[in-house]
Amino acid sequence: MSTPAAPSLHASSAVTAPRWQLPPAAAFPLLAILLFAFFVAGSAPSPLFVVFQQQWGFSPALLTVAFAIYAIALLASLLVAGSLSDHIGRRPVVFTALLLQAGAMLTFLLAEGIGGIIAARIVQGIATGMVGGALTAAVVEAAPAAQKRLGAMIGSVSPLAGLAVGAVLTGIAVKFALHPVPLVFGVLAAICVLGAVATLFLPESVTPRPGALASLVPRVSVPVQARSEFVRGVPTMLAVWSLAGLYLSLVPSVLQQIFGIHDGIVNGLAIATFFGLGAVSPTLLKKLSPVRMSAVGMSLLAVGAGLVAMSLATRSVALFFAGTALAGFGGGSAFSAQVQTLAPIAQPHQRAELFSALYAVSYLAFSVPAMLAGRLIAPLGLPATVEGYATLVLAVAALGAWLRWGSVRRAGAPAVN
Repeated sequence: MSTPAAPSLHASSAVTAPRWQLPPAAAFPLLAILLFAFFVAGSAPSPLFVVFQQQWGFSPALLTVAFAIYAIALLASLLVAGSLSDHIGRRPVVFTALLLQAGAMLTFLLAEGIGGIIAARIVQGIATGMVGGALTAAVVEAAPAAQKRLGAMIGSVSPLAGLAVGAVLTGIAVKFALHPVPLVFGVLAAICVLGAVATLFLPESVTPRPGALASLVPRVSVPVQARSEFVRGVPTMLAVWSLAGLYLSLVPSVLQQIFGIHDGIVNGLAIATFFGLGAVSPTLLKKLSPVRMSAVGMSLLAVGAGLVAMSLATRSVALFFAGTALAGFGGGSAFSAQVQTLAPIAQPHQRAELFSALYAVSYLAFSVPAMLAGRLIAPLGLPATVEGYATLVLAVAALGAWLRWGSVRRAGAPAVN
């Protein structure tokens, strides 16, 4: 597969600005849709992994590798290009990432074995890592002045909402479409190409500045003024995204092998319950201050993870979905509160770098535990592995909840903004 040309490191030559540009009122929702679409594509392959496994006969360990390689490639891309848009502008980075994402979808479409799936996931991870911080920052910057918190909320829930929608739509396609693979990946490739074209008409929110080449040196950096808050949010990132990794990598196998459910829609529904409730929870809890929202969310996440562990021990599908719902609701609100707290602290030219650091920690939690779990399935068995995984998430979430409630008490945080 040929490698797309890298974008120029000068905004003026990367993407020539058109004479006509979208007005800010249209740019804001378009950017939110593009961020959402990236994560729809991120979870779309998950319900198909079991189909590919049955078709090609690869092991559960390779299944988690196919999942985790996406997050590892994403992390590497974040470390290299996560802050590039702070120097050359948002538009050229988003444009290039959309074309890479389209290429990944076509690679999925043409794959003839697990090697093709892994290659597609690598390209997909590179594209998402390039654009995660840039698009999140662009959404915040494009939000109207009176709706900056809304912009931060959209930036935080779009990943969860996209992951939910991608999983459930693919699950429906697996159940009802005669040829789900070309349908899913063909449509997503077309959306990415159309999005790249639309990007050419977006206004640029960043003034180019020197240091683009230096920014490509792999590093993770958090602005000084945001570091203490960032550190307090680490348990949130670890608990939320490690559980997210479990759902996208192993939950379809859990439903089949532990609960005896062989249905693509149910596979998608389980993933969509976790991520979908995570996406809507910040809106339902928006009257809470971010610090209190985080405390409530981490508490619910801990309870939900405990119920998931119990459901595996008791083989209770109802308990599994109840735990999934609570964990998703709590995790989404806690992560959104983290983004809402961090977004105003950074200066505009620091936002992509800050969000890239946030996603770097999140995607380490997203990938590494799931890959380790895949390796433990052979010696321990799937039920014991997943029970232990959920129990560890419970412990980290409980620690995060304790720290956040301590912050509420010390600050005397108001219940509402």
